[in-house]
Amino acid sequence: MPMSSDEIDIIGKKVKDMYGTQVGKVVGTISDIDGSIQTVGIDCGAEGLKQIAFEQLVVQADVVIFIPKWRLDSQRLLREKGLTLRRLKALFDLVSENDDMKESAEMLHEKYKSKLATFDETEKQIRAQLDARTAELDEQMKSVKMLIFDAKMQFKSNEISESMFESVKTQTTDLIEHITHERAEISNVQRRLEDLSMEVQTTEAPREKLQEEAESYLGTQSEIEVQAKLPEVPEQATAPIEQPATPPEQSSAPISEPMVTPPPVSASTDGISSNPEQKSDDSDWLSRMEAQ
Repeated sequence: MPMSSDEIDIIGKKVKDMYGTQVGKVVGTISDIDGSIQTVGIDCGAEGLKQIAFEQLVVQADVVIFIPKWRLDSQRLLREKGLTLRRLKALFDLVSENDDMKESAEMLHEKYKSKLATFDETEKQIRAQLDARTAELDEQMKSVKMLIFDAKMQFKSNEISESMFESVKTQTTDLIEHITHERAEISNVQRRLEDLSMEVQTTEAPREKLQEEAESYLGTQSEIEVQAKLPEVPEQATAPIEQPATPPEQSSAPISEPMVTPPPVSASTDGISSNPEQKSDDSDWLSRMEAQ
């Protein structure tokens, strides 16, 4: 696609960031084979010439706004990940309203869960970029505060005038606001990423519930089929089981009686005790015969 008139007019325009800080001036562009702009060359003064992707620039009437890459990447991730989570939520709502859609819902659920998994590496890179940028802003804030403190010390020591000290404060105020706004935006992006991570965790509970409902649904069907196929088995099985239950109770009674009653033992003792009396009678008879 050839360059439009607005894209051609970009040459020579000043470039500022989202917070109004001067970045540089556009000196040229690099286009693709179809004529579309790929990168824009920006003269950044002491930092030299930088090639910035055209998607990071917003062309306005008198200025070009530079958008940092971390902001574009994070906004894209938040948009795509948020849409995927909203679809998952809508999927669970549909399943709760209609049980017949469980099989189709399970397939779509796996598709969206795979999509969420692809965001993990991108989110890891964006978090690293945000942490690095936050560290840079912290160092910049320390440098600005040091400038203000040094100017105040020079003013107190009568090295500079009060107007000079106020001029330093005025020039650094814009820079402090710039740093404060960017840090606040980074914190907002980090918070939104954390919120989306919490939403991802909450999607695991409906997924387990969906699986439990599917398993319970299949289990109920199998139990109903078994009961429908075998209605007579319990009645036939109980008849032979109840009959042999009574004989053991009757047979247990006579078994316990001979173990408790002692008649055989007393009879045996009588027999044992009668044997000595017979032996004594025999001995008396022999003694009388010898005496005669």
